[in-house]
Amino acid sequence: MSQSFRIGQIVPSSNTTMETEIPAMLRAREAVEPERFTFHSSRMRMKKVTREELAAMDDESDRCALELSDAAVDVMGYACLVAIMSRGAGYHRESQARLHDVTVENGHPTPIVSSAGALTEGLGILGAKRIAIITPYMKPLTQMVIDYIEAEGFEVIDSIALEIPDNLEVGRRDPLALTEIVKRLNVAGADAVVLSACVQMPSLASIQQVEDSLGLPVVSAATCTTYQILKALKLKPLVPNAGRLLNGSYG
Repeated sequence: MSQSFRIGQIVPSSNTTMETEIPAMLRAREAVEPERFTFHSSRMRMKKVTREELAAMDDESDRCALELSDAAVDVMGYACLVAIMSRGAGYHRESQARLHDVTVENGHPTPIVSSAGALTEGLGILGAKRIAIITPYMKPLTQMVIDYIEAEGFEVIDSIALEIPDNLEVGRRDPLALTEIVKRLNVAGADAVVLSACVQMPSLASIQQVEDSLGLPVVSAATCTTYQILKALKLKPLVPNAGRLLNGSYG
């Protein structure tokens, strides 16, 4: 009988992508590996991607962790990259530790993964130093993401900011549009490409296609989060057609 795991996600109230892309990747994994997964979410209010709304939203994450802990999930993913990054360099470590403490106090100690930490950790696992990124954010928020990534020891050599303030609009984007947008990105000298430095901008359908065309590792906040979820569960980080990070070579 295969083992089943409960995946908890702490998501912005207007996010519609992490509850589709994370399950899609783990369902694809179920086709080749024995483990099975169920998915459970708790929401933090956020409609516009501004620093003020992001801070207010992040303040709700403790409540979300407590609610998911009531369900005794096996891992929790904090599914908002920019909310973490907007609170200062290295904040993902503080957030993950605090949310873990919430689960301990509730009697269900649970590993915590954040998309912000997962992205930088994923790039490190790939051995990348110089990266190029695409975000849906306004330029000031994109610069904040770049600063956060660079504080973790990477160099962002180029970026594209799509400047979409409405989070629902970001979630409605065609993921295959990134196969054209990435052609405007300067990847000369890059070790890896972040196709979506945002958990709300859909990209999964383009990841493998863009990686194959560029000949470089291609990740997104969602693929990196999936990698860390599987590692936290002590499972092989394998998802078919989701880029090099998830090809099973980086166990």
